[in-house]
Amino acid sequence: MKKRSHISILSAVLVASVALTGCAGGNSSAGGNNASGGSSTPPAQTQPSTSGSSGGTAAPANGGVIKIATQTPLSGNQSSLGDAIKTGAEYALNKRKEEFKALGFDIQLFPQDDQADPKIGVSNAEMLISDPDVYGVVGHLNSGVAIPSSVKYEEGKLVMVSPANTAVKLTEEGKKTVHRICARDDAQGPKAAMYAKNTLGVKTAFIIHDKTAYGQGLGDQVKMQFEKDGVQLLGYEGITQGEKDYSAVLNQVTAKNPDIIFFGGLYPEGGILIKQAREKGYKGYFMGGDGLDSSDMIKIAGPAVEGVVFTSVAGDVTQTEEGKKWADEYKKTTNKPLETYSVYGYDSMNVILNGVLEAIKANGGNKPTREQVLDSVHKTKDFQGQFTKVTFDDKGDNTNADVFIYKYDKEQSNFVGKAQ
Repeated sequence: MKKRSHISILSAVLVASVALTGCAGGNSSAGGNNASGGSSTPPAQTQPSTSGSSGGTAAPANGGVIKIATQTPLSGNQSSLGDAIKTGAEYALNKRKEEFKALGFDIQLFPQDDQADPKIGVSNAEMLISDPDVYGVVGHLNSGVAIPSSVKYEEGKLVMVSPANTAVKLTEEGKKTVHRICARDDAQGPKAAMYAKNTLGVKTAFIIHDKTAYGQGLGDQVKMQFEKDGVQLLGYEGITQGEKDYSAVLNQVTAKNPDIIFFGGLYPEGGILIKQAREKGYKGYFMGGDGLDSSDMIKIAGPAVEGVVFTSVAGDVTQTEEGKKWADEYKKTTNKPLETYSVYGYDSMNVILNGVLEAIKANGGNKPTREQVLDSVHKTKDFQGQFTKVTFDDKGDNTNADVFIYKYDKEQSNFVGKAQ
């Protein structure tokens, strides 16, 4: 796509610059979402990843090491989405390794397991900013982890590009280091509510949320739009993540029998809710946000997953022939399933790598500072990723971000279209 030709030109310029100046190195290159929860035990520091097309650990290049970290849940019940972001980012980085090597740098992935826990995310962030070779972070999955972790990134001038965080607060706190390529809850929530009213024809609703920055934030936005559009709200209740029996809230739902249950939260709880709701005889619509977007939703909900509708800030890369080809190559190379956020992790990594390229170019082919990379990423305009076009506004939001609709059958989620 456009990205590749643009970066190839930059790379050629940089190689020529290195040759002319006699330098030994330069540097080059082209996942709300979600809530907190999980273990509070700090994980061991993760070593730089060396898997993928580049083979084993390479000797450091003359220009030194550049690490790009990921911060997502790689363990626990949210790990399917966390690993998808990490794997997508790794796939992007590995495709650029030889280009960085030609410019004198050893580019490494530095994956961190934040366990979907704010305390772990902050601890990891402190470690990352203390490592001078870390130049960027792809993450997080969970808004409730990203928001406190971003305080540390700001202290260390370490740029963050999120593929999945939708909480409005994330980019409203004035931090220059914070960016996201996906839409915000104040876009996702209203469009979800409007789709429920205008397309599904609902007149009454019951909102359940998981009490997290992501889930409650999304629920609040849906609530406001329902109230604006005249949809009667029959209930607004919070649940606790990790529980296995939601009879208390579902008894309220079945007693009031709304046209739709809207759930602001993630697939581990969403799968249980819809399964138990159907067991109690509820026959109305069940809808959520991008937190329901996981192949594990089908495993948890079983046959009850059929008919579940969700909005997502991530589109379906396989809707084009080029996207299908990319998806096939991704699955073959990584030996991992394609999740919706796989390509968003890929595009987020490439936004950072493109920023590193621009910073090296501006620095005469030499290794840039974190501040130079941050400035370059912040100025990203009309960058065409594999799926997403990215232009950051002053807050770090992507002006090209969209919201999409999906619906589950018994075996998979199916792309319906762009939410209007």
